[in-house]
Amino acid sequence: QVQLVESGGGSVQAGGSLRLSCVASQYTSRTNCIRWFRQAPGKEREGVATISTDSGPTYIYYTDPVSGRFNISRDNSKNTVYLQMNSLKPEDTGMYYCAAGDCRATVAPNYWGQGTQVTVSS
Repeated sequence: QVQLVESGGGSVQAGGSLRLSCVASQYTSRTNCIRWFRQAPGKEREGVATISTDSGPTYIYYTDPVSGRFNISRDNSKNTVYLQMNSLKPEDTGMYYCAAGDCRATVAPNYWGQGTQVTVSS
């Protein structure tokens, strides 16, 4: 079993920045990628960014709403993935979750964290 713990959420004004962290208890063959998702009130959960965890070439993917503003990175020595969020907009508000599993967006993750709240005010 893999546990994921997110941190770094908070409240910020539009244009500001936040850095989220996702710490995994371990990486296994079932945690090829760490993916960030978010869910705004009354809306469906959506993907945000993905990064591979293995020692090969790093795979990174951003969804269109955050491309150019968010940056995903990793520190495998700490089993930690970061999501640097810049130029935040009110529409970025929501609960942010990290998840571990397959790298493909069409495959449901195997493990989920509890989430961290991000609120962006105008």
